[in-house]
Amino acid sequence: MQALEVYICILIDIMSNSSNPQYVIGIDLGGTNTKFGIVDKDGHILDQDRIPTDSEKPIEYFIQQLHAKLQPMIDKMGGKQAFIGIGMGAPNGNLYTGNIEYAANLHWKGIVPIAHLITEKFGIKTSLTNDAKAAAMGEMMYGAAKGMKHFITITLGTGVGSGIVIDGKVVVGNDGFAGELGHTIVRHNGRLHKSTGSRGCLEAYASATGVRETALEFLQNNPTTISLLRDYEEEELTSETVYDCAVKGDEIAKNVFEFTGQILGEALANFVMFSSPQAIVLFGGLTKAGSFIMAPTKEAMEKNLYQVFKNKVQLVFSNLKESDAAILGASALVL
Repeated sequence: MQALEVYICILIDIMSNSSNPQYVIGIDLGGTNTKFGIVDKDGHILDQDRIPTDSEKPIEYFIQQLHAKLQPMIDKMGGKQAFIGIGMGAPNGNLYTGNIEYAANLHWKGIVPIAHLITEKFGIKTSLTNDAKAAAMGEMMYGAAKGMKHFITITLGTGVGSGIVIDGKVVVGNDGFAGELGHTIVRHNGRLHKSTGSRGCLEAYASATGVRETALEFLQNNPTTISLLRDYEEEELTSETVYDCAVKGDEIAKNVFEFTGQILGEALANFVMFSSPQAIVLFGGLTKAGSFIMAPTKEAMEKNLYQVFKNKVQLVFSNLKESDAAILGASALVL
């Protein structure tokens, strides 16, 4: 068994043989916001909240802000003795070391020993993994992939994360970083990923940040085309404003999603031919675009699949609430 699965089994056994402690904490540290909640052994979220991640500020500031919001929730449930542990998902979170290591979408540089820092602050053992791998665990235990042993979760948020499950086990690899599908190159010498310096990776196109970049490029390349997107200042343009304009029938906005879906679908075809999953579950803020992103993605994926893989893989949105899925996925580390 992989280290993650062994750890989960040990903690489930502990829970089944003890009436106390009985809760876990799930933390999902994203590029923009950090969500956290109290979860019971049946996967029910009893309380939750969020804070801005603010990775421009020192990690100590983040820990203090988290403590200010989370400690009262812990006290309300009976204090730290009522908790088995804290499970946390974060960009470039390493299961083996408990460190965030060189995360492209966070401003904290180098290696951040975040599991140790949180354990020290709260007095509760903290376990860390990659945020998308945590999301995959949440989907397998509670969501669209429940009962599946072969699937891929793709998180479409500030970045593009991925969790690959094969034979019911999350793929973590030799060093804990296996499955970074968002950083695979999908366009030769393509768009610059400003945080890593690579060119043409999936994250540069299929993230919320990538959608914004595409919108700006399309507006610049089509200066005479009327578009609702031109009503926004550059700093106001987001994937959400692009979606709002697409709903109103704006052609450039709709073309942005067509372009994004095409690139994402081509990449998903490659991923399917690698692991032959039962399903690919799309999760994250960008999925709020609904059919604007799903239709072109599905079309491009099927178009680029080798015949033996065609029409076999479900492409679905997560059926968990975004905030719930993030917390449950992180809590799955200790449930």
